[in-house]
Amino acid sequence: MRIADWYRVVNVAEVASPALLVYPDRVEENTRRMVSLVGSVDRLRPHVKTHKLAEVVRLQLGHGITRFKCATIAEAEMTAVAGALDVLIAYPLVGPNILRFLELIRTFPATKFRAIADDADAIRALSAVVVEFLPDQSVDVLLDIDCGMHRTGVAPGPEAEALYHLIASLPGLRPGGLHAYDGHIGDSDLAVRTRRVEEAFAPVRSLRDALLREGLPVPHLIAGGTPTFPIDARHPDVECTPGTTAFWDRSYQIKCPDLDFLHAALVLTRVVSKPGRNLLCLDLGYKAIAAENPHPRVHLLDIPEAIAVGHSEEHLVIESPRATEFAVGTPLYGIPWHICPTVALYAEAVTVTDGYATGRWQIDARARKLTT
Repeated sequence: MRIADWYRVVNVAEVASPALLVYPDRVEENTRRMVSLVGSVDRLRPHVKTHKLAEVVRLQLGHGITRFKCATIAEAEMTAVAGALDVLIAYPLVGPNILRFLELIRTFPATKFRAIADDADAIRALSAVVVEFLPDQSVDVLLDIDCGMHRTGVAPGPEAEALYHLIASLPGLRPGGLHAYDGHIGDSDLAVRTRRVEEAFAPVRSLRDALLREGLPVPHLIAGGTPTFPIDARHPDVECTPGTTAFWDRSYQIKCPDLDFLHAALVLTRVVSKPGRNLLCLDLGYKAIAAENPHPRVHLLDIPEAIAVGHSEEHLVIESPRATEFAVGTPLYGIPWHICPTVALYAEAVTVTDGYATGRWQIDARARKLTT
């Protein structure tokens, strides 16, 4: 099979569409490239929210990666079941999720679970629940820092210092360091991106240094996402948390040309109708491809010039002067613009090895709850 056709599935007639295809050998290569870029598995904490797959966690464990980051309790449980030794839930714990978090700690004693927080009342609530339900243990809590995204976190400064002191002072809690996500930085120009990352992160380092001078431990400095991965990787004091690097997608292929990762997950779709001149209708509605961004939401490898002209729950209508070349029933392969929410639309992924669909991986962590 030609290298240009790496994505084709020989036995595609056996795969119903729409489907999510995962190429394990390419996931493996992306893992190697992640480790090579950062230099040490001890500084790598991949985010599982992209793939939500125990098989990918196990594959990464096989490369010596033991630390992971996640966004939900279900993702954390899946990661622990897969054998991870260290899991950070990078999402504020409030309401019933505090008890669910403690249940994870009780259920998976071999896994070190860490939390983040950015609010005094939430920190006190976590302390009270730990004292009541896990009186003989302490939980590592990282202070979530807002370095410019303005989504969660507290700005570096006096308030952040006070919150870190609060974590250190409360029973059942242990100051675990600082967590900062710079998802607002994604400039295509690497020099511009680098400058913005360094400017955003300078106050975080200043906060870390101030806390150390005050005698408080700051054992972890966990930062960044996929676009900022190559910049964060240059700093030996930072644990890097890329996610999309496992599968890659069209958005980062376009936005971050400096990052050399392989597309390892595609969507399979088929032509289901030819509604008019130059038009094809595909079974790739927004229940099968992430639709939170404007078009193009998918890059079709066999018809890259196609333009989306209609999108609904189960249908994607595209326009191309080559439409007559594609009969009803023709399979097409697409690179999602945003792979993370696309994965969440599927209950399973079809694995493709040496050109053949060979198995299925259950995407259990797309659920809000597994057992905990």
